[in-house]
Amino acid sequence: MKNGKFGFGILGCGVISTAHLKGIASCPQAYVAAVCDIDEDKGRKLAAENGNAKFYKDYRDLVKDPEVDVVSICTPSGIHAEGVVAAAQAGKHLLCEKPLDICAEKMSRMIEAADKARVKLGCVFQMRTDAVNIKAREIVRSGQLGRLTMGDAFMKYYRSRAYYASAGWRGTWELDGGGALMNQCVHGIDLLMWLMDSPVERVFARAKHLVRDIEVEDTCCASLQFANGALGTIIGTTSCNPGEPTRVEIHGDLGSLCMSDKKITHYAVTSEPDGLAQDQTQSPQESQNDSEDKMSAMNDPGKISLRGHSFLVHDLIAAITEDREPYIDGRSARRAVDLILAIYESVRSGKDVQVKYGA
Repeated sequence: MKNGKFGFGILGCGVISTAHLKGIASCPQAYVAAVCDIDEDKGRKLAAENGNAKFYKDYRDLVKDPEVDVVSICTPSGIHAEGVVAAAQAGKHLLCEKPLDICAEKMSRMIEAADKARVKLGCVFQMRTDAVNIKAREIVRSGQLGRLTMGDAFMKYYRSRAYYASAGWRGTWELDGGGALMNQCVHGIDLLMWLMDSPVERVFARAKHLVRDIEVEDTCCASLQFANGALGTIIGTTSCNPGEPTRVEIHGDLGSLCMSDKKITHYAVTSEPDGLAQDQTQSPQESQNDSEDKMSAMNDPGKISLRGHSFLVHDLIAAITEDREPYIDGRSARRAVDLILAIYESVRSGKDVQVKYGA
């Protein structure tokens, strides 16, 4: 620490690093100590723009820096594990961008390395930090919807040819780990399981690349069976033009809760075993978005809200000082990836697949 502040090292200076940097800037207990990127021009420019932070070309040098207390992992998805393991072994705490990684074995190694080093491993799923989604989870967990029967996520996004051409790792199995599901829809998949408060046990899926000339999927439909007995659907694409707001819909025998782009669009419940659910009064916060939240990333990854990253930076620092687990730890973060891997297995095999969750 320096002057009572935690020094952050930014590993990877691409698009998502901006969200981490603004999250760090929002926290009085944090500052940017160093940045790292294999592109020296890009890295040195970012370092200069952030208080003349130190620049490293090799992540192994960054994690050795004594001024770096926390490493933000902003590299391509398929190499998250290398940075996390190296940083953990160097005694650094971690904030890893989604997905945790794209491989089950790598995620296990990451969690094991953080446990062994006794460092905190937080992961970014900013949808869990939104006040409306937190309220929705409270409604579901309170039992107001009764026995849950369905949980659906509709993520119909648009990504252009220019987007996939903007970096060599995009739309590849090796570094992106998949297509629409692993990169864009992992947020909504994580949110669906979090809101349902239940893992998915089995899945059957179909996926194709229908619009973009990429090796991974740009369109997927998956049928779900949750552990709590509910059924559900995941629709995930980057092939819908111009894209639609994210929708998550939860239904039970006593009511329904539907959300679209961080607002509750339908909330109805009944207390009668066979009664018709009645619409519930919503607060202004629950029924509408503010101007920043309307800037959705359904067709532009540069328009993601930055509030979630600020929340998670503050939380990680609190987790370190209070010696507790982060709001979203590695074990929780990996579950969405484990489900996506099962979806891909179903697509390849053409069979109904049991989801295998790592410890």
